[in-house]
Amino acid sequence: MKCPFCGDLNNKVIDSRLGKDALSIRRRRECFKCTRRFTTYEKVEEQTPLLIKKDGRRESFDREKIRSGILKATQKRPVSVEVIDNFIDQLERQFQEANSKEIPAWEVGEKVIEFLKQADPVAYVRFASVYRQFTTLDDFNKELKELAPDLAGEIRFKQ
Repeated sequence: MKCPFCGDLNNKVIDSRLGKDALSIRRRRECFKCTRRFTTYEKVEEQTPLLIKKDGRRESFDREKIRSGILKATQKRPVSVEVIDNFIDQLERQFQEANSKEIPAWEVGEKVIEFLKQADPVAYVRFASVYRQFTTLDDFNKELKELAPDLAGEIRFKQ
């Protein structure tokens, strides 16, 4: 393991214990060269399926990309990072357990849409506007009517 302070590769493990999620091992290490201590986490690498994009490209499942999109949609909204991370963990586990080598990317997008619809309607509309590529105010009106049909008469953007 490379020391993050001096870059030396020689170090020793001082302490090991289970991580908070019980799916990883937390290790405290000490560098022989600079004697500074640092923490590493060891996690089983599981194979996640490839995502098939609309244009046919294959891309690996990237939890950070999904997390980033959700965080943008939930910015300044009352959705905790812990709830988001738990959702992404469940999503990743679900696709791993499916034992499929490839899955359509739209499946991931739809799962995120459903999560945000339950978690926060404003974040849902933000995410949907990008994911579903809204181009007009009518696109927003249609989505808002589906989200809150009882308010359909009150919500109307003027063009």
